[in-house]
Amino acid sequence: MQAEIGSLANGLMGAGLGAGLAIIGAGLGIGLIGRGATEGMARQPEIAGNIQTAGIILAALIEGATFFALIVCLLINNTVGGALG
Repeated sequence: MQAEIGSLANGLMGAGLGAGLAIIGAGLGIGLIGRGATEGMARQPEIAGNIQTAGIILAALIEGATFFALIVCLLINNTVGGALG
């Protein structure tokens, strides 16, 4: 019984770490997109609209993947937490 509780607690910790890493990765990715878009607009101001559009689309794709990862972590958390309680 004690081994089961320990492995379930590890599942909860893994879900929390997974959620945190997903958020950190998304923040870094969107930051790099913003930096690249800003540098591109500074070098070629005539295509700033195209660069901005591409940056927004890429940021939205990253956000979608991040929400998916967070939902998976929350489902793991609820499943493991329900097994403990």
